[in-house]
Amino acid sequence: MKQVIIKVLDNLENYLCQFLLVFFVVLLFVQIVLRNLFSDSLAWGDELATYAFVWFAYVGAVYAAKKSAHNRVTFQFRFFPRVVEKICNILTDLIWVGFNLYFVYLSYDFVFNRMNVFWKSQTMGIPMKYFYMILPLAFLIMSLRILQNMYVRHVMNKQLMDPEDAQIAEMKRTQQTTDNKR
Repeated sequence: MKQVIIKVLDNLENYLCQFLLVFFVVLLFVQIVLRNLFSDSLAWGDELATYAFVWFAYVGAVYAAKKSAHNRVTFQFRFFPRVVEKICNILTDLIWVGFNLYFVYLSYDFVFNRMNVFWKSQTMGIPMKYFYMILPLAFLIMSLRILQNMYVRHVMNKQLMDPEDAQIAEMKRTQQTTDNKR
């Protein structure tokens, strides 16, 4: 049971992204069908799909941070000695975390202190703070995932592979296998 909970928590971003993607695509599909076949639509459908897409984008950014798949310019560090490369990587990650935490502060202040309590979504009437909550949440969780990756990479000395690098390596192996069969 404990293993299942750990697995779910470790893949929470993945599951949430999948759910949000399916949710807003199905909702938009229903809207299209209702408009074209019945000349009607859900008044709140487009708005909810938009907010689901925004949440999907931010949760996707958190998932990319977890997978170390964000675009980064690290090529120049390879020209330095190994220890300097490691220090530069740690420093850039800490700057990233610092930016994220500053944004958590700003967005938390906006959502809970500066946002007018009467701001509601146009068609659903839900307070906008619930939709804007993704900002502090996403950047806080992204910071935790970056720190988690730093721990794995620099303390546990495990190599994290960008998913694209893994796919490129697999494609090269497949190509070599194909070339060897010829």
